[in-house]
Amino acid sequence: MAPLPAEGTLKRQLKNRHIAMISIGGVIGTGLFLGTATSLQNGGPIGLLLGYAIVGTVCYSVMISLGEMVAYLPLPGGHIKLAERFVDPAFSFTMGWNYWYNWTIILPAELSAAAVLINYWNKSVNNAVWITICLVVVITINMFGAGVYGECEFIFASIKVITITGLIILGIVLDLGGGPNHDRIGFRYWKNPGPFVQYDNIAGAKGQFLGWFAVLTQAAFSFIGTEIVAIAAGEAKNPRRNLPKAIKRVYVRILLFYIGGVIIIGLLVPSTDPSLAITTSDAGKSPFVIAIKHAGISGLPSVINAALLTSAWSAASSDLYTSSRALYGLAMVGNAPKIFTKVTKNGLPIVALITCSAFSTLAYMGISSGSGRVFGWFVNMTSIAGLMTWFGITVTYVRFYKGFKAQGFDRKSLPYAHVLQPYAAWYAMAMCLLICFFSGWSVFLRGNWATDTFVTNYIPLVLFPILYIGAKFYFRTPMVKPEDMDFVTGLKEIEADTYEEPPPRNWVERFWQWLM
Repeated sequence: MAPLPAEGTLKRQLKNRHIAMISIGGVIGTGLFLGTATSLQNGGPIGLLLGYAIVGTVCYSVMISLGEMVAYLPLPGGHIKLAERFVDPAFSFTMGWNYWYNWTIILPAELSAAAVLINYWNKSVNNAVWITICLVVVITINMFGAGVYGECEFIFASIKVITITGLIILGIVLDLGGGPNHDRIGFRYWKNPGPFVQYDNIAGAKGQFLGWFAVLTQAAFSFIGTEIVAIAAGEAKNPRRNLPKAIKRVYVRILLFYIGGVIIIGLLVPSTDPSLAITTSDAGKSPFVIAIKHAGISGLPSVINAALLTSAWSAASSDLYTSSRALYGLAMVGNAPKIFTKVTKNGLPIVALITCSAFSTLAYMGISSGSGRVFGWFVNMTSIAGLMTWFGITVTYVRFYKGFKAQGFDRKSLPYAHVLQPYAAWYAMAMCLLICFFSGWSVFLRGNWATDTFVTNYIPLVLFPILYIGAKFYFRTPMVKPEDMDFVTGLKEIEADTYEEPPPRNWVERFWQWLM
């Protein structure tokens, strides 16, 4: 493909603080705030905690793998472009279309969730109205380009981080009896109804194990999106400096927000609480809102619901940004029509953005089928597609690691390198396949068959090898040999974009630099 003129390329508009907030809070969305209700019902407080902890270790392993590659080569298209360099064009094709599908489908899921959240206040207005309003805002933000998206995401993500931090502190206070009812809960619900749930009333350790395993897919939905930093790398200022900082902060997000959040949820809400049922069509099923209601605090649930709505809005904005850049990345390597490489003078991939926006209308399915049910279908599909993206990233990293070693490069020369590699990548690769393969196991229990659940769980898993084999036949290119891998192209431009940040002039700037 002929190179595009200078005015037709993405512009590096995302600042350090944008990248920092996108990595820490960019995709904290409905999975953590609403999806944990179903997980608590299925797994109990310990099952919920262990499920999130396991997926957290997988997420961290994926991110340190991705971090090494994108800090060294922060290219437009992120891991899609890297897969072409270090595996083969067919794998890049599969990764790219799987990733685009993932983020294109997750966008209507977040819009459906926004409609569910607004129903908490007003059930008289048709959900189509709320979906349309949310959609217009999300498209408008993205139409102004990466700089405006970065600013909005910084504000949105800040609200989410403040909200989840506040909820965790409030949860500790309520658990210790600091609420209006002065009920000291402690570990009461870990004893009764118990630390685990007997899934589908299956007795013994088997039922408890199945309950824990049921948490994994939903937990994956909550974590998926951390890799958005790789897609943003092509538009990040000073990428060699800022991306390693963002990757290093991922563990804070996992430990503080996710693990901290699910511990509090498990302490405050019993797994048998009827409000956890997904059939309720408003944010009253959010474990945080349920806990606040139980404590007898009035008014605060509406405040929390507003923050959750901001969260869904923010996640939808990130989804559209990511899917449009993924489609642009696909077109740049020749795996999508060339028209998707069309970029405005301000660096906006306009055709890719309009195309991805059109798919968001799938959210209107919720009007006839019920937003909660449609959200469930989207969750199943995006969880598996996201896990297959993680699988692809780890495969690409293992190849990157092998090529880097074969060509005699010193790992100490990398802007970011982790001591756990390559073992962390192999671990994440195996876990992603394991969770995907058994994701739909519950439909095989006696009397539990559900065609929609089976199809939405296994379509993304089956599509991945089908796409790869089809692309392999089409491209007819062998896998790139370790000694032939390209570690050089684009490095000069990246190094030219690297500069030393000015030192902080006072304690306020020092604190801000540490925080961001």
